[in-house]
Amino acid sequence: MPSTIGIDTGGTFTDLVAISADGAVRVAKHPSTPEAPMRAFLGVLEKSEIPFEAIERIVHGTTVATNAILQRTGANVVFITTAGFEDVPFIQRINRKKEYDLHWLKPEPLVKRRNCLGVKERINAQGEVVVPLTDDTLAALKTNIEERLQNQAVEAIALCLLFSYINPAHELAVGRFLEEAFPHIPISLSHQVAPIWREYERSSTLLADAFVKPLIQSYCHNIGTALEDNGVKGPCSFLKSDGGTTLLTNAPERPVDILLSGLAGGIVGGKYFAETAGFQNAITLDMGGTSADVGLVLDGEQQFTTAFEIEWGLPVAIPIIEVRTLGAGGGSIAWIDKGGMLNVGPESAGAVPGPACYGTDGTQATVTDANLVLGRLNPSFFLGGELPLYPALAKEAIEKLANRMGASEQEAATAIIEIADENMTNAIRLLTIERGIDPRDFALVAFGGAGPLHAVAIAKKLGIQTVVVPPHPGLCSAFGAAISELRVEKVHTFAA
Repeated sequence: MPSTIGIDTGGTFTDLVAISADGAVRVAKHPSTPEAPMRAFLGVLEKSEIPFEAIERIVHGTTVATNAILQRTGANVVFITTAGFEDVPFIQRINRKKEYDLHWLKPEPLVKRRNCLGVKERINAQGEVVVPLTDDTLAALKTNIEERLQNQAVEAIALCLLFSYINPAHELAVGRFLEEAFPHIPISLSHQVAPIWREYERSSTLLADAFVKPLIQSYCHNIGTALEDNGVKGPCSFLKSDGGTTLLTNAPERPVDILLSGLAGGIVGGKYFAETAGFQNAITLDMGGTSADVGLVLDGEQQFTTAFEIEWGLPVAIPIIEVRTLGAGGGSIAWIDKGGMLNVGPESAGAVPGPACYGTDGTQATVTDANLVLGRLNPSFFLGGELPLYPALAKEAIEKLANRMGASEQEAATAIIEIADENMTNAIRLLTIERGIDPRDFALVAFGGAGPLHAVAIAKKLGIQTVVVPPHPGLCSAFGAAISELRVEKVHTFAA
């Protein structure tokens, strides 16, 4: 029977939910392979045992683009802007993450300063041409790029001319010229990616798009080829950051749209289960193996923002489902700082080596190890019995930490859980109380592999009376991908 499939690639597991035409649901899980995401994508499809020819539609949520930015493994970008504005990605904004830290450094932009080029042209705020674009200017630009190609691989071009969102004539002309001169290099145009005011936000969004464009082009090509080779006839789509979908063939044109693809599915799925349980107001808590994501459903609607920062100080100014992410997953590592204080996260053991109790060479104590030591996990039925846990290894990791703390094994494990719970509670407070929203008026929808384990304690801290745990909570994000629909969200600044 034809099936709609949602696949969510997380930091620890890749999840699949298949919904057939008669409403039957099939699920599968496969360890994520960050070094080769395609392996986990195909692995979970094979594990589901669904005939490839029976697949009607696939919607894929992925963290490939997000990870490329966070780990700085994207393309070598050339940034082209109006002459005199080459330093915009580096000047950034005046606000600081650590206000009183004299040694604090601004976030590293997604482009090297030597690759920021200026073009002699100018359009004013009313869209009027002040300095015309000439053939000599274009020829000089071509020479500049060719010089850089002699010393390095230029993998993407980001073109961001002043006020192109009002009048894109110059940007279009330069874009056409570059496409003819360098047909092998993908080009991102700011008036197409982020037609908004505020130069830094527009530049930052454009650079994010260009930085991941070659990677997403390759990823989409590999997925398309693999599905075709296996006889999949139905369309494949990506889940977008706004909770909608975009076709596999369209994603490489605007890869910035899928930057938070991996987070949106959880909010979509959480909203569905909140409504099914009769709640229009809900807080979603997606606690996976690597991180925890907190979202808000208000009056039956997800909340959106255009002020999201993929990393502190690096804004992505497109419509995105608002999510607070923190390093509090099952694999989050417990550690003691120089002051002797216990911390949990943000570093995670991930899928490899994983928590100590996985028996895959992990040695550091994690939230999962603490849950196992406290008897909150069944070592024989983790992941449906597919992944055995080793209590002795968890105990050994917790014991090493406990000795440094001067505490018992049980006290150390309890402290790890308490800190993780408090971190997630604070994230929910920021999303609600900071805005004058009372969390006591909401239900808490807890999912992700670890979410339900911590939900009741978090609800008590916030005074929340109702906790909703979906069926197959560890696969809620994949379910959200499966039920998502085509959606187009646009933001545009117009001249007054």
